[in-house]
Amino acid sequence: MVFDPRMPERDACVLGYQLERWAREKPDEVAIIFYGGETWTWLETLELTRRAAKGLQGMGVKKGDHVLSWQPNNREAVLTWFGLNYLGAVYVPINTAYKGNLLQHLVELSDAALIVSHADLAPRLDGIDMAHVQNAIITNGETSLQNLTVHPATALLPDQGLSEMPDIVEPWDTQYIIFTSGTTGPSKAVLSSYVQGYSMGPEAHPYVEESDRSLVNLPLFHVGGTIYVVMTLGNGGSCFVDTHFKTEEFWDTVRKNEITATCLVAAMIPFLLKLPPGNRDQDHPMKKALCVPWNEDAMALGRRHGIDMRTTFNMTEISAPMVSDSYPAESGTCGKVRAGVDARVVDENDCEVAPGKTGELILRTDRPWAMNHGYYKNPEATARAWRNGWFHTGDGFYYDDKGDFYFVDRIKDAIRRRGENISSFEVENEVTAFAAVREAAAIPVPSELGEDEVMVVVAPVEDSRIDPLELFRFLEPRMAHFMLPRFIRIVDELPKTPTQKVQKHLLKDRGVTNETWDREAVGITVKREKISG
Repeated sequence: MVFDPRMPERDACVLGYQLERWAREKPDEVAIIFYGGETWTWLETLELTRRAAKGLQGMGVKKGDHVLSWQPNNREAVLTWFGLNYLGAVYVPINTAYKGNLLQHLVELSDAALIVSHADLAPRLDGIDMAHVQNAIITNGETSLQNLTVHPATALLPDQGLSEMPDIVEPWDTQYIIFTSGTTGPSKAVLSSYVQGYSMGPEAHPYVEESDRSLVNLPLFHVGGTIYVVMTLGNGGSCFVDTHFKTEEFWDTVRKNEITATCLVAAMIPFLLKLPPGNRDQDHPMKKALCVPWNEDAMALGRRHGIDMRTTFNMTEISAPMVSDSYPAESGTCGKVRAGVDARVVDENDCEVAPGKTGELILRTDRPWAMNHGYYKNPEATARAWRNGWFHTGDGFYYDDKGDFYFVDRIKDAIRRRGENISSFEVENEVTAFAAVREAAAIPVPSELGEDEVMVVVAPVEDSRIDPLELFRFLEPRMAHFMLPRFIRIVDELPKTPTQKVQKHLLKDRGVTNETWDREAVGITVKREKISG
């Protein structure tokens, strides 16, 4: 028993104890539904988890071991995760898009001896150095590997399970390692405790209740996917695990599976908003959604479908430090700082800046272990992130007199021109409003006058073409003069990481190419508008 009242009990936050609690209190109630219809009650979830734990234990897995999971959203991915945590082992999922050098980097970094892999993905392992990994459990099919001992899917789910958790697992133990996306360098391995998951999930989002069924359609190798499962484990509700987000099937999935809560991020919102309006727009059980970012599209989607909408700010390393009330009035807000979290917006010396001024968001919590406890095998990055006792997010923010916090940009993505700090996020929002633009990235390029010039790299909508002059004329009335791009480059597709984040460093390295449109070369200049009085 821990004296510290800030620390949740084991059965509130540690997966194995949570399963035993709900299997005891509500054995026959639905816990998880999978795409395709397979349904587990809480008792069945515990029994299957104990079998998976027994299988993994038979492969030599014990408390504290790291095990790789390379699987899409399916029952085997959940069995792997739950079975590992029941043993007190660490779930280490890998993005299913990875291959080659990036895959090898993560395998080496993990220090895992075992990988559980989907059969369709496993052949990619033959082309890389598997470091410490010696064994592979292959799920959803069969395959052979040259450099690993292969075990069938039955090794993950033997007939008999464990009768109890073999070791005591504490709230501060590591539950999983999730890799960052690596937009500016090699991916880092974020160490996350059970307390962090609890703080990020059920504590930060108490409006998702025991009566709710959450839709999980973000991948289980990202915190966006894991967090709604963690919420279900914390509140004793239920969740529907889908393979991925599907625009055309979204509302039918919600209706068929009686889903009441979900998270809508990035392109999901405009995709859903572009569906043709119909007389069933509010004929569904969805009651609440978390939307990131919070903008006019999110508000319009909520009103159209009659959903209670909120927004937040989160990343793998933290625990949803700010969450808004229902329908915040200001577009762009991330909400107010929740109880138990301290937040500051600071300059390069960690000195707090005034309201309305942009700086870096730094965070700390009053509960131990409520945020990440470092980057595995990367003490330098850990020290940089946690300097002065605060976690440095690397994100530009400002706050107002009401205590609302607003995301501006990644610090490294900010552009400085003529003494003005420009948000690439805001530039991109305006550029993508142009009908022919499918995606855009705003980057700084060196100016002959010092500081930066603004460049946008754009990809067209299918079967469309982008005329740079037309795009510029579209932007002129929508943007401050100093934000207007000097350079526009058109590409078929923006370079991305396997997690679909734009690799801006590659665009910056390429810079201004021969085919790049330059407004100054065609005689266009922009000037500050004169203000009388």
